[in-house]
Amino acid sequence: MNIEQRIQELSQELDEHNYKYYVLDQPSISDYEFDMKLRELQELEEKYPAFASPNSPTQRVGGSVTKNFRTIEHKYRMYSLSNAYSFEEVEEWIARLEKSMGTNLTYVCELKYDGASISLKYVDGNLAEGVTRGDGFQGDEITTNVRTIRSIPLKLKTATEGELFVRGEIILPFTGFQQLNAEREELGLEPFMNPRNTASGSLKMQDSTEVAKRPLEAFMYGVLGDNLPFDTQWEMLEFARKAGFKVPSAAQLCKNAQEIQDFINHWDKARHDLPYEIDGIVIKVNEIHQQNELGYTAKSPRWAVAYKFKAEQVQTKLNSITYQVGRTGAVTPVANLEPVLLAGTTVKRASLHNADIIAQLDVRIGDTVMVEKGGEIIPKIVDVNLDLRPADAEKVEFAKTCPECDTPLERAEGEAAFYCPNEDGCPPQIKGRIEHFVSRKAMDMESVGAETIALFHEAGLLNDIADLYDLKKEDILPLDRMAEKSANNIIESIVKSKEIPFHKVLYGLGIRFVGETVAKKLVKALPTIDALMKASQEELEAIDTIGVRIAESVRKYFENPEHIEMIQKLKDYGLQFEAVADENVSDKLNDQSFLFTGKLTEFTRDEAKEMVEKNGGKLVSSVTKKLNYLVVGENAGSKLKKATELGTVKILTEQQFLDMLQE
Repeated sequence: MNIEQRIQELSQELDEHNYKYYVLDQPSISDYEFDMKLRELQELEEKYPAFASPNSPTQRVGGSVTKNFRTIEHKYRMYSLSNAYSFEEVEEWIARLEKSMGTNLTYVCELKYDGASISLKYVDGNLAEGVTRGDGFQGDEITTNVRTIRSIPLKLKTATEGELFVRGEIILPFTGFQQLNAEREELGLEPFMNPRNTASGSLKMQDSTEVAKRPLEAFMYGVLGDNLPFDTQWEMLEFARKAGFKVPSAAQLCKNAQEIQDFINHWDKARHDLPYEIDGIVIKVNEIHQQNELGYTAKSPRWAVAYKFKAEQVQTKLNSITYQVGRTGAVTPVANLEPVLLAGTTVKRASLHNADIIAQLDVRIGDTVMVEKGGEIIPKIVDVNLDLRPADAEKVEFAKTCPECDTPLERAEGEAAFYCPNEDGCPPQIKGRIEHFVSRKAMDMESVGAETIALFHEAGLLNDIADLYDLKKEDILPLDRMAEKSANNIIESIVKSKEIPFHKVLYGLGIRFVGETVAKKLVKALPTIDALMKASQEELEAIDTIGVRIAESVRKYFENPEHIEMIQKLKDYGLQFEAVADENVSDKLNDQSFLFTGKLTEFTRDEAKEMVEKNGGKLVSSVTKKLNYLVVGENAGSKLKKATELGTVKILTEQQFLDMLQE
């Protein structure tokens, strides 16, 4: 087989595996096998670039940087939908249609995905262009970023000639959104506000490699072009599925208003069980010739309407705004409310995110505000009832100084958050860094909790992490609530932490943007603290996945003389600042996925994670068809039930898992 044939064969094979994994949710090979095939294709394309296709599966991982997104005019305008906020309005819409077209109409009801609209252009079956909605007439060309979204086919599975335009929504499922925010909080960054804005913002990122890291999905609902092989909206959805697109099966063909109402009522409740956000139902006339006959208004198609669900909101009084300081110094405003019941829980506080949001809402102390759960998760203020604003309502001026140490706040260019720069003198930052250092993922000092740290700090015993190793039993015994056993446990926990490996010590230092994974990458490339401290910006950026921002943060940290002095103290105390070769690493689990459930008695969850990762496996957080093994402890519940129902997940006891490692 010649090189060109091998490249084509690998491309087709990888496209098919992508489709099975990301669209059908039915993987047929392991992640390791997929990665090996992808690596072979990358190497061939690098060596023989003349045979590389712009729609090669290698484009899924990104790599291109777009400084300016060019404007593209839509061949078919992207209209907005008219909205109905009650079923009476839907019935009025149906009555208008039937008056115009007769009563022989059928309708397709689809979920209204809450994401970012996209138009994809295919030429002879190959993805040629991806464009944002923009103003409906023209949008931004984001093809490079679109190619990284794995549920979008780079080549259609059905034979098509000429141009075809596919319309849909780019969404970010809840799991991916929560994972992104957990990573951002670990790095000291402000969390994203909601999945919709995060998905939309991701599409306009300049570095497609960063877009590829975000678990975006594409749901398609429209196909436009000449000589299309279908006559109805229902047939169009099936055509899109066969072409390789992800089209949720929730859509329903309805014959009358009652069936439409039943569909709406069902999903008004069932939407809370979906893994992604929807904000309503889209109702469309099924027959495309009737759609064409009904036509458009200046803004919307006459043949479709969006029924919008009512977001659960409550009205309450804003009593005050306080400010929280995180361990990185980020200052977050928090609204203190009159307690109110929302979505089954009593809400006393709500997020105001940052100064820009406060200004945008023009929220004032004493206002009556509307509160809802953003993304069904976090309470947030979304509006102000100006009719109820008191005459003496106090305009909010964002804090100028740190609420804890009175240091003037700073705001870096391009960042939404204000920061307290007094990192070595601001109590929440000091205590926060020590709490981070002693946490399970870092130094694992189980006996040293937040209350203990606060007690020691107030007593003048703890001002940085190095002070932990200078603590003596006779210093802490006289303190309130400190008994002999507690003091012994604390000292033993501190002494034991000296055995913790270098990558966890590095993570524990709390360098901004250096999470668990980044710490491991740094230590693998630079296995001593001295090598890391001496590394230049360029050397750091050359390390896998370490970008400019992380490299700058690492350099800035080690340029601080106080940090160098603290690290020297930690060295003198005997902490591990050099990587030790791990002889126990194997590939026994070969990229297989594991989930642990129930009460584990043979090992802890951290030990389970370590065993999986050291032997080439990976941990996941939920039961899906992609899960290989569920390891079951005592009193296992819903995860075991779901795995049993799926029938594709192998279920192991703790001992069977341990035996697997010994084979």
